[in-house]
Amino acid sequence: MNSIVCIKRVPDTEARVRIAEGETSIESDGVKYIMSPYDEFALEAALRTKEEGGEGEVTVLTLGDDSSQETLRAALAVGADAAILLQGTVTVDGLATAKALAAELKQHDPPLVLFGVKSGDVDQQQVGPMVATLLGRPCASSVAGFTVDGDTVVCRREAEGGVEVVELDLPAVLTITKGEFEPRYASLKGIMAAKRKPLDVKGAELADSKLTVERLEYPPERAQGRIVGEGPDAVPELVRGLREEANAL
Repeated sequence: MNSIVCIKRVPDTEARVRIAEGETSIESDGVKYIMSPYDEFALEAALRTKEEGGEGEVTVLTLGDDSSQETLRAALAVGADAAILLQGTVTVDGLATAKALAAELKQHDPPLVLFGVKSGDVDQQQVGPMVATLLGRPCASSVAGFTVDGDTVVCRREAEGGVEVVELDLPAVLTITKGEFEPRYASLKGIMAAKRKPLDVKGAELADSKLTVERLEYPPERAQGRIVGEGPDAVPELVRGLREEANAL
């Protein structure tokens, strides 16, 4: 089973974000960048599918600048076989990104294309389903687990009160959420091997972005908390505050 995993380089989720001058982007100096966490689940899913099938290749694909090679090498270190970097400017326009990825994916036509359910920065949850539409493939989103059975893929999605099972014909596109695919760590052997694995760099076919950032701003500071009392006698005042002041009840 050959698969392509589309990944994205994003700021570390634990990084302290500062708004850059101009208020339309964040200050990148001193910020650590990583593979988007949900993309790690997608990569792990592809690696396990390959291992269970006993054959095939896992390729990682990203859109970005040269700094994204570091993220691709990290994916190669944990077991991906090859990587592709589409050089281009990443914007917040999910459709522009989807068109660039779809144009490249059409040249490979893998049976399975995997995405993280959302990126760790803009959190739009759009690109995977958009790529599926552009490719004319069925898509299942928020997949917590799946198995490949011949020419079909059986997906499990967590639903309220149970599990939803969706069966798709291959080729298909899946977006992966946190579930059974706990990411593995790179071994020293894997890190060394990643340096010898193919990483293809090519220009991206970028569409004009129809979405721009007008302004970034920090969230409002939280109001200082207060102690309403101690023990059972404080419950009525706590309930009143939650209902009348916080509007939480």
